[in-house]
Amino acid sequence: MQYRTYVIAEVPRVRCEEHGVRQVAVPWSDPGSRFTALFEGLVIDWLGEANVRAIARRLRLSWDQVAGIQARAVRRGLARREPRCPRQIGVDETSFQKRHEYVTVIHDIDEKVVVHVADDRKQETLESYFEGLGPEGCAALERIAMDMWAPYIAATRARVPDADSKIVFDKFHIAKHLGDAVDQVRKRENRELASEGDERLRGTRYLWLRNPERMSVKQWREFAPLRHSRLKVARAWAIKEAAMLLWGYVRPGWAQRMWHRWYRWAIRSRLDPIKRVARMIKRHWQGVINAATTEVTNARAEAINSRIQWVKRMACGYRNRENFRNAIYFHLGGLDLYPEALKSAHTNA
Repeated sequence: MQYRTYVIAEVPRVRCEEHGVRQVAVPWSDPGSRFTALFEGLVIDWLGEANVRAIARRLRLSWDQVAGIQARAVRRGLARREPRCPRQIGVDETSFQKRHEYVTVIHDIDEKVVVHVADDRKQETLESYFEGLGPEGCAALERIAMDMWAPYIAATRARVPDADSKIVFDKFHIAKHLGDAVDQVRKRENRELASEGDERLRGTRYLWLRNPERMSVKQWREFAPLRHSRLKVARAWAIKEAAMLLWGYVRPGWAQRMWHRWYRWAIRSRLDPIKRVARMIKRHWQGVINAATTEVTNARAEAINSRIQWVKRMACGYRNRENFRNAIYFHLGGLDLYPEALKSAHTNA
């Protein structure tokens, strides 16, 4: 296999009264491809392990040729994918480039695959996906996990019947907002204490942000004097950790009561960053209660986002949105990628 093999063939073309001149389909290559099905299958296998540049270098191809094989594989996979109306979806955005450019990624929570990738993170972006589902598909949706991004909320309310009872605001994003609030309190208090010569909070940022369940016994004991102190950040941390316990309720009534109790504590804390997060939760109350009483989360979306970032790092970034979209579908779409001639030869086809 150390030699490159060229297959030279004059593939016949036929004239059809309805479709015009068409090339005859041959079993060893797809139309429009300069490579055999076997070779494309090899490149598809390698694309799962290495980036386009490395494969092009090893196979003595151009970058465009390898990217073209990937694009054809994705087109085949999307054409073969049967239309389906998912019951539960997760909606998240991921950065395309450093200039605050994003793509919206929608995944099927039950099937654990990406079902739609679109440019930007505007209201119209998500509405276009709902339009593709149609009225029956939108009505069949039971849960829609997302963060508190206003355009996504507006798109869901505009297109999905009874949207407020289906939107789930993920625990991860609420934890992130509360963690940021705790850090803001720590920064402000650290400046005040440092001006008086008190260095207790210097270098303690990650102690306040780390999940207590991931702390070692030694770290937990060292953290005890700070969390039991009368510092403002200790109070903010206690409010954040209390919110992290308000999940997994079976009855919405209990969730309502406990979150109301937490809200009163947070809004009376005299800590502005904590109060801002509490008011944000109040504005999105129904979605938070839905999240507290269901097992649906956006954790899978975060895992997919991490994998997308890995794909982007492996490729050293993307300058073309279409190539970025193809890479997401290729690695995370659960698609049947191989040429027709190889479908029986691959167990995952």
